[in-house]
Amino acid sequence: MNNNAIITITNLRLRTFIGFNEEEKNKQQDIVINAEVHYPVSKLCLNDSVESALNYKTICKDIINHVESGRFLLLEKLTSDVLNICVNHPWVNYAKVTIDKPHALRFADSVSLTLSYQAEEGGIL
Repeated sequence: MNNNAIITITNLRLRTFIGFNEEEKNKQQDIVINAEVHYPVSKLCLNDSVESALNYKTICKDIINHVESGRFLLLEKLTSDVLNICVNHPWVNYAKVTIDKPHALRFADSVSLTLSYQAEEGGIL
């Protein structure tokens, strides 16, 4: 039986340079990040052992630093980078990231892209 702890980061609102039009290159835009990170649950973490849990604050700080200091042409690149930050720990066996770009289309609330990662049995993909 594979029991996972699931960390969910909901509606992390940041600003970054995203896009390839002149206006997008010169003006930061809002983005909204939702991420889900799975890792095997340990009896130690259930017994309140800090060393046996994944540090979601570290993951979130790394995402914020990367996004706010970066410049991205494509939503795909930004989403891939954030997914890589989420899986940058050997315990992670699944992660999913969705990034919304509000106001990207005139008649839509937002445009979003989702990427996911699944570790192979016994190793990383």
